[in-house]
Order: sequence, then structure tokens, then C-alpha cells
Amino acid sequence: MNHAQLTTIGRALRLLGEHGNDLTVDTPDGKLHEVKGDIKRALELLEETATGAPPTTRCAEHPQGPVDESAPDLCLLCETRRRAARRAEYNGPALDPLPGGTEPTPSQSRYGIRADRPQPQQRWLPEAWNGQAWQLCGTPRRDRQEAERYLAAERRGPRPAMAYRIVHEFTDYEVLRIWGTPVKVDIEPLGNL
Repeated sequence: MNHAQLTTIGRALRLLGEHGNDLTVDTPDGKLHEVKGDIKRALELLEETATGAPPTTRCAEHPQGPVDESAPDLCLLCETRRRAARRAEYNGPALDPLPGGTEPTPSQSRYGIRADRPQPQQRWLPEAWNGQAWQLCGTPRRDRQEAERYLAAERRGPRPAMAYRIVHEFTDYEVLRIWGTPVKVDIEPLGNL
């Protein structure tokens, strides 16, 4: 759907909403015929825009997938996965014994093993207070001193922010140091009067 179609359909649906608000017991037949015409135009616009087949399931991952009537989302593929997970929960993982009673060799995982994964990296995020929230004001740094030097230069710059802080990122976030005082600033003039 392109932007022009989106705005046209939105306009038609808003017009229908206005008609719904105006309907009363005393609404004349002429007004009802006008509403009927507007509904037909909105349906025609939707018919032109919706070109694909309607989804067969309520699953976001497999909208055109096979249907299982007993599944809550009607998706056979997701329901099969859920059933396998429930079976494994009760029976343990299924192992196919090899002939001769030998143990199966572990297969290569497509995600790799723990030793193959890169180690977590720590970064220091320089942030500035924009009057409403903290926002990133520079590229994340790998060195804390470099991030502090960057913020010192920002504070001496021509348009410094009200407050700055450094956030340490290492599997979690921890605020290390704050310069200045963050004060909530109302973005509406005259206090939204």
C-alpha cells in the first residue's frame, strides 16, 4: 500500500466515523443514503488496495500456512512446534538410539557452542539531557577516559546541554557519572495553557 492509498482509505474511514457519530433516531433517509454511498466507496477503495489472498491463520509468522482447527492461532506449523515442546517437557528430549547401542555423536549446532561465541564487550555511552529524556549524544566508546574527554569537550562547546552522563554498558546498564542537573522542561509554551 502506498502513501496516497493509505491517506485516501484513512480519509474515507474517518468520514464513516463522523457519520456514525451523527446518526440518531431522527436521521432522514437522504442522510442514510449518503452514508450508504460512503460505505460503498470505502469498500471499493479497500478492494483495490488489498490485492493478496486473505490470511488462512491468525499467526503472524505463517499467515498463509496450513490450518489446524484445534490451535488457538489456527497455525499447524506453530502448533506442531508447541506440541513437541510439551512432549519434551514431560518425556525429556527424544533420542534416537543408534544400532548397536552406541551413543549418538553430537551434531554441529547452527548457533555454535559457547566457546565459539564472542565475549561480551563493554562500552561507555555518552548521553545528554534534552529537557525530556536522556539521549545518546555521541558514538559509544570502548574507553571510559575517551568518553569523559568527549563529554568535557561537549560541555565546553558552543551549545552545551543542560546535563550529561556516561552510562556503562556490559550486559546491563549502569550510570557511572552525571554532570549537571536534568530538569523536565515543558515543550509547550506558557505551560500548555
